[in-house]
Amino acid sequence: MNEQINISEIDITEKAIKQVLRIKEENNIPAEYGLRVGVKGGGCSGLTYQLGFDGEQKEGDTVIEKNGLKLFIDGKSLFYLSGTVLDFSDGLNGKGFVFNNPNAKRTCGCGESFGV
Repeated sequence: MNEQINISEIDITEKAIKQVLRIKEENNIPAEYGLRVGVKGGGCSGLTYQLGFDGEQKEGDTVIEKNGLKLFIDGKSLFYLSGTVLDFSDGLNGKGFVFNNPNAKRTCGCGESFGV
């Protein structure tokens, strides 16, 4: 089991942090860029998770820095993601980031969308 690091309202495993930093390096993304974590309407269950790199904080963002990784989370997304653990899986069931969200009342089969 991966060690979890508490970063405000969201936990992220060390494995996920290492993977994000590796992706940044492989794609020559500037060091000052952070990972934007969010949700938007859509998907088969109502809301979809979003991950992407961003170079700056936007108004209303919560900014968290941990182990060389900066996270940007907008207020609306933080509401839906409170208590979530962001992990990275490279097991037999596929490779990718996994959101373990205690707020999700229903999820789709692919794990990319959820409903509350």
